[in-house]
Amino acid sequence: MANDKDDFSSITGLPEELGIDEDLGRTETRLVIRTEKRRYDKPVTIVEGFDTGEVDVKDLASELKRKMATGGTVHEGVIELQGDHRERVTEVLQDKGFAVE
Repeated sequence: MANDKDDFSSITGLPEELGIDEDLGRTETRLVIRTEKRRYDKPVTIVEGFDTGEVDVKDLASELKRKMATGGTVHEGVIELQGDHRERVTEVLQDKGFAVE
């Protein structure tokens, strides 16, 4: 039973199935959460700073929208959520292992 060289991470040297690279990507990524006023002075929470090669931003945006019970979108690797959700988004992302500024 020969191990294939492609089964090991080029970053950690550990087996890919452990999923360590994704965890490392999360801890090394510094996210910025801010709000902007948009049309009619409506607040929009902006989450940016993702390494799109390490994190599936669309899946994360779907999870955040579900947990915040709000609408939103992903545009050029940036998550935009309707409303001011800075505190709750920060908690959720930190619980998932992201470093938030």
